[in-house]
This record gives sequence, C-alpha cells and structure tokens, in this order.
Amino acid sequence: MFSDRSNRFLALWFPHLPTDRLKRENPERGRTDQHLIVVDKLANALRLTAVDERAAKAGLHFGMALTDARAQFEHLDIAFASSRKDKLLLDRLADWCDRYTPLVAFDEPHGLLLDMTGCIHLFGDEPSLVKDIHKRLHQHGMIVRSALASNAAAARALARYSQGGIVGGQDQQRRLYGLPLVSLDIEENHLAGLKRAGLRSVGDVDVLPRGALTARFGTRLVEHLDAMFGRQSEPISPRRIIPVCMVERRMAEPLIAMESVELVLQSLACELFLRLQQRAEGAREVEASFFRADGNVRRISVQTGRPVTETKTLFRLLKERLSMLSDPLDAGYGFDLIRLAAVRVERSQAIQKSLDNRAQETEEINTLIDRLSIRLGNARVLRPVAVDTHVPERAVSLEPAAKTKHDNALEWAPEHYPVNPPERPIRLFEPPERIDATFEVPDAAPAQFVWRRVRHTIVMAEGPERIAPEWWREHSGALTRDYYRLEDTTGKRFWVFREGLHERGNPNPRWYLHGLFA
Repeated sequence: MFSDRSNRFLALWFPHLPTDRLKRENPERGRTDQHLIVVDKLANALRLTAVDERAAKAGLHFGMALTDARAQFEHLDIAFASSRKDKLLLDRLADWCDRYTPLVAFDEPHGLLLDMTGCIHLFGDEPSLVKDIHKRLHQHGMIVRSALASNAAAARALARYSQGGIVGGQDQQRRLYGLPLVSLDIEENHLAGLKRAGLRSVGDVDVLPRGALTARFGTRLVEHLDAMFGRQSEPISPRRIIPVCMVERRMAEPLIAMESVELVLQSLACELFLRLQQRAEGAREVEASFFRADGNVRRISVQTGRPVTETKTLFRLLKERLSMLSDPLDAGYGFDLIRLAAVRVERSQAIQKSLDNRAQETEEINTLIDRLSIRLGNARVLRPVAVDTHVPERAVSLEPAAKTKHDNALEWAPEHYPVNPPERPIRLFEPPERIDATFEVPDAAPAQFVWRRVRHTIVMAEGPERIAPEWWREHSGALTRDYYRLEDTTGKRFWVFREGLHERGNPNPRWYLHGLFA
C-alpha cells in the first residue's frame, strides 16, 4: 500500500444519480422490469438525460431522443428531470462523506472529490476505506464508481472514464495513458482536432511538445495534462469551512437514547478543550455534527461572545441550543458518529478577578448575551459599535452582540475623559429635524432658533466643527456641514448644524437639529 503521508484523493462518481434518486423516493420503481429513464427538453425535443443501469445495458444512453427510445422499447418508466432534487441529493451525499474527511468538494456533474490525505489510517488501509464507502452507499441505494489516486485530476478522470480502483506510482501513469481523449475535459472543437491528428488516448497527447500543444489548443489542455500527472498542483475547493480543531466518536452500535448522546457530547467537549488549551485558544464557534445510521446528517452550531475554555459553559450552551430547535434532534435508527469541531477560535487570556466584582458582572453579562443569542438568534441580539468615520449618522452601527471587539476591523471608539463634557450627543435624530435659526453674522452660531414651535434663546455656543461629505459615498450635490454645541437660557443643550457655506455660493443655508445632550 501507498504511504498515508502522501497525497491521496478519492473521486466518487454517481453515473445514475437521477434514477437512483427516483428509486429511493419510490422503491417500487426498482422492482419492475421496465427501463427507468429521465427526460428533459433539449434542442426543442424530449431527450434522455439519465438512464438506470438496466436501461444503459440495453443500449439507451444520454442525449437519445425519446421517440427513438420508445421505438425500441414498448414499456418505459419515464420521469422528468429535476436538477434541483438532484442537487439536494448530492448535497446530502457530500454531508455524508464528511464522516471520512472534512475536505469534500463538488465535482459536477454528479460527482464528489475527497481529500483523504492523512485520514486513511483511521479506516485501516485504502482497500478497507473504499470497501466501506461502497458498502454503505450500496445500502442507501446508490450506484457509485470510485478511484483513489495521488491527485484530484487523476482520480476524477479514472473514476469517470475507466473502471476506477486504487492506483499510484507507475501504475497510475500507465492507467492514465490508456484513457480516451474525452477524459481531458477540453472543448469539442479541440477534441475533434486531436482526433483528426490521429491521436486516440491521453498517452498520445502527453508525449507531444508542450509548445506545439499550447499554440494549437491553448493552455487549458496543457494545464490539465500537468494536473493529471502531478506536474502541477490543482487543489480542490472544500464546500465547508475547515475546522481549526475537531474531535469525534465512532460508535460500535448506533446510539438512540438522548441521555447517551449528551454523555458523548460532554466527553467530546472535554477532549476538545484539552486540545485548545494546548494551543492557548478558546472556542468562539463550535459545531456539533450528528451522523445517523440511515445517512442523514444534522449539524448544530453555537456561537459565543467570548472565547470559551470550559466544558461546563459549552455544554450548557449546547443543551440550550438543542432545547430551542424548531425541529428537534431525532436519533432515528441511531447515531453512529458524533463530531465536535471548533470552527472559529480566538486567543484566550486569563481574566483577573477585580476587587469590586466588575469582572464577575461582565462575565454574567456575556453569559446572558450567549443565551439570548442562542434563543433568539444572533441577528436579533445587537449592540452598538463605533465606526471610524467622521459623518455622525454613520459613526455607529448595530452588530450581533456575540461578536467581540476584535471581529470588526473598522471598530473604533474616540478617546473620552469623564471630567470633560461629551463632544457629541449620544442620541441623534434620524433624520435631522429642520429648525428656523437667526444669527448676527452669516457664518456664526445662531443667536436663537425655533424648534417644534418653541423658541430657544442661546446663551452659550461652541464651534464650528466642520464636516465635509464623504465624496466616495455621497452624491455630487452633498454639502459641507458646520456643527455647533448650543445652550439656551433654561440650560438645555443642543447639537445643530448649518448645511452649506455662504462663501461657496449658498445664500440661504439650512439649519438642522441633529441631537440633544443629556
């Protein structure tokens, strides 16, 4: 066998996925003698887009006209294509494949690519792994062809255009050389050009000079050849975020009792935090995955407002999340695999308890935020966040309270000293309210103004604070603002601004009240 440390990619191709889906939805379709075919309208005619295994052996194939198929066979089981349902089934199969590796990518049409590097030893050896996958998929009614090779492009080509299998080394090159030209996955006109030149296999093309191939057929052909033979790296794009740290438990017998499931979760949480403790990190987002024996996968995610480093805290949040599910977790025939993964982590720091219990109060508030976010959803528990901008109405945004200060690169808070009065009010009007102001000098602060039919006489004014519009966001007619802090005879303090400047050709600038000081 090949070393587990070398790159190993497994390609899974489901040649009869649409018909397999129909037989899973209605098992009676697999017990009849009729050929099951899937049709769709192509080129203004109903044509076959998928056939089952029996129909393929009888000579029916993709692209065949439905009228020709009916002329050959009197009784056909005909169904219309549904790409949406096919995609949903492929999604479920990809979720199911997560039990073997977290690096699972789509390989359209009707295929999956699994990066098994470093994972094969968990299942014994390569033949045991492939045998287990085929056995489980066959139990779920899926016909699959697979190939295990040293790179994704080779595995894909061998799975789709040969009998598949486990290959590597010189045997892999020999098998690739014998593949047909269609496995190169190039345009039809280039494929026809290769055939006209008398080339019949991948080996015939690979031995030709690269410069001539590039000049005649473009760079795509050469790049694909180099990827197939490992001369160029072509990584896959995993469909899910790769966990930072992951622990799992595989069951000898599927678990049905929820009490046992909770015990396994608690044990996994202890193991997860032990690993994170070695990295001096805490979990910010944890995902629990439950793999059922019938192939269904259920995932529960918990996000926290601070790095969690204790099993007790995480387990309490997990139980809270499970109790709030609109669709309760159902063990069905039992869970044969339970996984706990830290999707997002953060550097953890020891918190020193203060003498006045402020640290304890902060901890209690953070715990409350986590519980409310789990119950109501992150989008419904918000907090104000200062934004680095000089435009007042954009200086604060609302973000999920579960996020911390380090999550937002634009987060910024102005320096403030308690002995000084605030430069801007906490409460702003949206939109600013129009006022009628009178003043002694056009560019000076107002001497009095009328707001909501009440006249306010100003005894003290500070300003102006000139704020120009953000030219990269505002429209071309946006005006400069001059802000003033005003105090009237009754001690009330206001924040007003004049929109427009006299010296810039605006003879009658407008005045607005934007906020009130406490």
